[in-house]
Amino acid sequence: MICRLIRHATIVLDYKGQKLLVDPVLSPKGALNAISASPRQRRNPLVSLPMTEEEMTALLQSLDGVLVTHTHTDHFDAAAAQLLPRNIPLFCQPEDAEKFRAFGFTEVTAIASEVTWNSITITRRGGRHGSGYIAEKMAPVSGYVLSCAGEPTVYIAGDTIWCQEVADTLAASQPDIVIANAGAARFLVGGRITMSACDILKIAKSLPDAQLIAVHMEAYNHCLLTRKELSSFADRRGLSDRMWIPGDGEKRAFGMPAFKSCQ
Repeated sequence: MICRLIRHATIVLDYKGQKLLVDPVLSPKGALNAISASPRQRRNPLVSLPMTEEEMTALLQSLDGVLVTHTHTDHFDAAAAQLLPRNIPLFCQPEDAEKFRAFGFTEVTAIASEVTWNSITITRRGGRHGSGYIAEKMAPVSGYVLSCAGEPTVYIAGDTIWCQEVADTLAASQPDIVIANAGAARFLVGGRITMSACDILKIAKSLPDAQLIAVHMEAYNHCLLTRKELSSFADRRGLSDRMWIPGDGEKRAFGMPAFKSCQ
């Protein structure tokens, strides 16, 4: 598997010969309003895409599918709705299917529980986009587990804090790789709505052999945890050897864990 962070939570996974775009947000820097009622009121995204227009066109033409965890504008924006091919296979949570069909996408698959696509099993898992009153007000969110023979099992946690749903997913799926939306995003009231460094530490303790990938930082005004802060935390906690905190545009290849390769 090859994982490439584009920006924020937008990643490209090359998985079992399929190129899957996750949570596409393709607007240029400053094209969108700040997340309301949140700190640091600046227009979003805070940073530019790490590619030229020509490179973006080539990427979109090379895609085999799109996976969307939920439709908050920092996970699927108007630019993505405009630029993505209308006939591309698009996978989403059931609550969002009609919205994508209204955008004109013709190959929408709502994942209630699990689907198999080109030999890849995609399993939807729950999460909590905050706690208490804030969580109740936020739209439903999903995480997804990707599994396939010959590839590491990957858990895309989506916008969630550490919660029972995440713990249950780790226990049931035993993923080799966890992609966590960090940033410790929050509003002016209430607690965090995405993972903090301490939440990611809980994942690490639950899965001592898993590789951790932390994204969802430094691109939206409501995300307060920086890459530098998370990297420093990982150093202090002895996680640096298994936590990758990519910069925008960076990519890395991941193979099967040795213990699985020998089975």
